[in-house]
Amino acid sequence: MTTISGLKYQVEQTHLRSLAKSQETLDLNTTGPEFAHRLADGLKSVAAAQNEASALAAAFEAGTEQNLAKVMVAQQVSSLGFQLTLNVRNKALSAYKDIMNMPV
Repeated sequence: MTTISGLKYQVEQTHLRSLAKSQETLDLNTTGPEFAHRLADGLKSVAAAQNEASALAAAFEAGTEQNLAKVMVAQQVSSLGFQLTLNVRNKALSAYKDIMNMPV
């Protein structure tokens, strides 16, 4: 019976430690950059990926870049970033429309 009590105590202590760690993480995240800053940084990184993919494609066409796989991967990264941005925009618009259609 004491081994069960000991195991129960260990589980409870582990649970309390994980809750405290989660709270610390939440406290750290609330002091971080605002949503608008994170969104702007995300858009800048998507734009940078698109510019890089465009530059690599132009370099491949000019013959200065020989690695086709690198060009294709950069284009896929750019495409995925654009699709993600588009989906975030669509979700935000959908949420805005839902809020505007709520009865007051």
